[in-house]
Amino acid sequence: MAKDAHCSADFKHEWRKHEKALYLPKNKPEVAEVPAFKFITVKGEGNPGNEAFSECVAALYSLAYGLKMNLKKMANEPAGYTDYTVYPLEGLWDINEQAKKSFKGTINKDDLVYTLMIRQPDFIDESLFNEIKALVKMKNPSPRLSSVSFETLVEGPCIQMLHLGPFEDEPLSFSQMENFAENEGLNRISKQHREIYLTDARRVSPEKYKTVLRFQVEPKAIAQV
Repeated sequence: MAKDAHCSADFKHEWRKHEKALYLPKNKPEVAEVPAFKFITVKGEGNPGNEAFSECVAALYSLAYGLKMNLKKMANEPAGYTDYTVYPLEGLWDINEQAKKSFKGTINKDDLVYTLMIRQPDFIDESLFNEIKALVKMKNPSPRLSSVSFETLVEGPCIQMLHLGPFEDEPLSFSQMENFAENEGLNRISKQHREIYLTDARRVSPEKYKTVLRFQVEPKAIAQV
């Protein structure tokens, strides 16, 4: 009985095992309903190949692992606490307003606007985030850490699929997704989209990249007779 009462301490939440529907979809378009989740986020703009992007990613991971490790050391764990695998890096991508005005179908990477994020378990709140963020900043004085925020984001109805291969080939997958949405009677809300990175681009070759692609949709308006 005592073991059952303390089962949460022995259980480790692993997103690859317990949340396959959202993080490990098939390599073909499908409809998904994505509820509200908590994230640590940082915003930026420009070419993802530049140093600023790398600094944003490093700051996020620094805080994500800082949260995980400091929680394990706490004398009083937050309600609902269980150990967990750190969630993957995600990116919300768009182009700046000036680029939208002159857009002709080709994206200049220097015009990109992004929000990078790593999801957090439900038992982490903003107060706990701020407490541990201060601890992490004492050890790592990176200026990017000050820009990291705590947010709750909801996507709602979406089309998603697993994209295999280089990022440059993503338009082919988006074309499949848009055709699928059309056949399902759904409209893509905007050109903004989300990417979830299941592989580390620093460690595998582009042909082995695995990226979840996702965009929000809404039902097509029914024409009035």
